[in-house]
Amino acid sequence: MEPQLIATAASDTSDPRAGLRAIAALRTLTDTLELRQVEAGLRAGLGWQGVADALGVSRQAVHKRYAKKIDQNIDIPRRHS
Repeated sequence: MEPQLIATAASDTSDPRAGLRAIAALRTLTDTLELRQVEAGLRAGLGWQGVADALGVSRQAVHKRYAKKIDQNIDIPRRHS
């Protein structure tokens, strides 16, 4: 299903089961896209702090969530934002 259709289903409260399934699908899509953007940010030289700032979370939070999930071939800049 297309993301826009999923979002429409997620906001429709007339069928909570369908809405909850749509929210779960959006969460999966969001997680996948966020990981791709974290990797793109690191490749672009942002470093963990720069990625954290862009996401509005702490450096520790973003590192804990993504350090083991990212492509291990990414050369992560040290102490750059």
